[in-house]
Amino acid sequence: MRKLVILGGGYGGAAIANELLESQLPHDVSIVLVDRMPFQGLKTEYYALAAGTVSDMDLRVKFPSDPRLRLAFGEIKDVDLERQLVLMEDQDPISYDWLVVGLGCTDKYHGIEGAEQFSTSIQTFSAARKTYALLNDVKPYGQITIVGGGLSGVEVASELRESRPDLNIRILDRGPRVLSAFPGKLQDFVAEWFMEHQVEMRGHVGLTRLEQGVLYDGNNPDSPIYTDVTVWTAGIQPVEIVQRMELPKDPQGRLIINAHHQLPDYNNVFIVGDCASLPFSPSGQAAGAQGKQIAEVLQAMWENKTPRLGKIKLKGVLGSLGKKSGFGIMGSTPILGRVPRLVKSGVLWRSKHHLG
Repeated sequence: MRKLVILGGGYGGAAIANELLESQLPHDVSIVLVDRMPFQGLKTEYYALAAGTVSDMDLRVKFPSDPRLRLAFGEIKDVDLERQLVLMEDQDPISYDWLVVGLGCTDKYHGIEGAEQFSTSIQTFSAARKTYALLNDVKPYGQITIVGGGLSGVEVASELRESRPDLNIRILDRGPRVLSAFPGKLQDFVAEWFMEHQVEMRGHVGLTRLEQGVLYDGNNPDSPIYTDVTVWTAGIQPVEIVQRMELPKDPQGRLIINAHHQLPDYNNVFIVGDCASLPFSPSGQAAGAQGKQIAEVLQAMWENKTPRLGKIKLKGVLGSLGKKSGFGIMGSTPILGRVPRLVKSGVLWRSKHHLG
């Protein structure tokens, strides 16, 4: 029996498994899906779990139940590409004929002293649960600091404002304002929402060090920034296993892949999601679209055909401002207010039901 092993049951890995199980899988091919959790976590919504506006049950999606699929749970230690083995912690290695690496990303701390030790994260289900406990144990009128004014930071701040109207919330960013990579009209809309809801926005902050309860700004060294909890949303990088791979990577540390999403030197190894060098920013949408193409490539290989893949086209970006407002970009057009929030809710519903 030949074996396809998928590392990571996130948007990319789940898409591959579902696409293959819905098609005619060769009788001599089985699939092994490896994850630390017994369900897929909807990572794009971890900000709401951390804020306390949804339970973790709301963000769980069951893995497929199919005799052609075996689920394996545990921590992955390493991948031996030469021997075609996945090395597991306290378990026997898992051999493979084809491998998909879809292990996602981790926080990037930019070499800032104390950043990892004295901040909390939303990058994993477990981390988001811990962040929820920290945020919601803060006493009334305490201070929350969110480092990073990108999409994740904005969603954490707005959702937390809805969850805890008593807290003082601030966002720090190296740039001049939040969502600096987005169009000015959208930036203005979000900034106005934050001002209306009393969320402090502080730009041009260059953190040099974090300690317990205090942050230091290199641009203003005489004014320490005091905080009860610091949430880190200031950048991501591929997971440590990928960081250790001595293979060609892009400037973001993502693995270079060919047109069929394979490692050029190991054509039986596919890279999906945040670990793959793609021409756009990491996202659940991109990982899911890439996963569908990898399933096409695998099917073509098994049928001795040449895969014909089109260019991946993303539908846009959506963000929330609490449960009643949001923002997004469709093509080059900003959309603001209640409509993008409703669309985002619809996308979440479809994700829960594996409908794209």
